[in-house]
Amino acid sequence: MRQGIHPEYGPVVFRDRAADYAFLTRSTMTSERTIEWEDGNTYPVVDVEISDVSHPFYTGTARVLDTAGRVERFERRYGKKG
Repeated sequence: MRQGIHPEYGPVVFRDRAADYAFLTRSTMTSERTIEWEDGNTYPVVDVEISDVSHPFYTGTARVLDTAGRVERFERRYGKKG
């Protein structure tokens, strides 16, 4: 590998705010915010919208993400399948 062109690769905590879940891994992502982890060390933390803990495919539960009646508007336009 060429020197000086690759981003730093180090430990980062990814936190899923929806499920109140966090995990420590290695990544090139960085953040100004930090968190003290279970091992007593401080790591940068990156907040994510969804992870395997809160994703409907992995959990088997569906969340309704309909905003401003998009489903109803679609059904009015194209008819409801019965």
